[in-house]
Amino acid sequence: MGIYQNFGLKKIVNASGKMTALGASAVHPKVAGAISEAAMDYVDIQELMVAAGKTIATVTGAEDGCPTSGAAAGIAISVAAVIAGTNLTRIEKLPFSDGLKNEILIQKGHAVHFGASVTQMISLGGGKVIEAGQANHVEKDHLIHSVTDQTAALFYVKSHHAVQKGMQSLETMISIAKERVIPVIVDAAAEEDLRKYINMGADLVIYSGGKAIEGPTSGFICGRSHLIEACRAQYQGIGRAMKVGKEAVVGLLTALKRYESREDLSQEQKQRMLRLVEQIKGMAGIEGRVVQDEAGREIYRAELRIDSEKFGMSACELIRHLESGDPAIYTRNHYANTGMIYIDPRPLLPGQEQLIIKRIKEIAGLIRKPACRKNGAGGETDGD
Repeated sequence: MGIYQNFGLKKIVNASGKMTALGASAVHPKVAGAISEAAMDYVDIQELMVAAGKTIATVTGAEDGCPTSGAAAGIAISVAAVIAGTNLTRIEKLPFSDGLKNEILIQKGHAVHFGASVTQMISLGGGKVIEAGQANHVEKDHLIHSVTDQTAALFYVKSHHAVQKGMQSLETMISIAKERVIPVIVDAAAEEDLRKYINMGADLVIYSGGKAIEGPTSGFICGRSHLIEACRAQYQGIGRAMKVGKEAVVGLLTALKRYESREDLSQEQKQRMLRLVEQIKGMAGIEGRVVQDEAGREIYRAELRIDSEKFGMSACELIRHLESGDPAIYTRNHYANTGMIYIDPRPLLPGQEQLIIKRIKEIAGLIRKPACRKNGAGGETDGD
């Protein structure tokens, strides 16, 4: 019995991904050990934050870094940093930023919901959100003409949640920002490349510590030293409400050190999904294929397309059956309304894909089981 079952919770098979709603990542024993050791001792938190920044800088190639309680907190803190800097009076005024240079420019297709609203996180940091262009079409001119004397930063979201077509590239945003001497903030929460956006010229980049990095619930900001100093200063203001504990910082740093020498498992995971799709063949009402992540990451998932008429239930109904079992099986369901569910191999333990196939076949068997009806003699007979 696992720790969560001791509290009456069901066992989870996570085929959804590194999702906050499912606890993000299951950490490596070395990371768990570091968290446990850190929890049982004391440290000067301010010194820990500075030391953590040095490790983050080494791993990312940035000038400095700042741990956070998560990527969402990283958004609010980054925005607060570009608005208030290290000025304590301004820091203590936030999120009320009237009279300050506070406009944060974002492409309309990047104003997404990731479990919460990106624009709300910007507002928590005191930012006045300015959306450029249309939800599926942004021209360079939309961005250029949206920049004003009140623009504090340009904000770019690199995520599968964001609109992937019709948006301006990060390179374009950086070029505009450099012309106007305005910082660029990149939300790269679930991205796997920890150096790419710093190398491209972004001024602040935000990552989740609990997703690709497989650390505890945490996050970090990396970037230019003066801006990171301002990020740390926000812990005297809005950051206090989202402070990160010593255990999470040490767990994050341990995970980051492991991440540098991580093994690339993408092709192995792709093969697991190809085998899963092969076992789907022949099942009435389900078509399967392997697809790459929408945002271009080296993640290969099984896409299951459900024909509700042939299968006997919709994708949403199948999801409810999978989640109501014990263990509960959680799939990736962003496109369930279009009849598609996805299996993400990254969080699956060895062999769990077989459990998923078995459960889907059991559900299919239940809905296709012939009904019984009364015969003339009062007995029962199999239905047609």
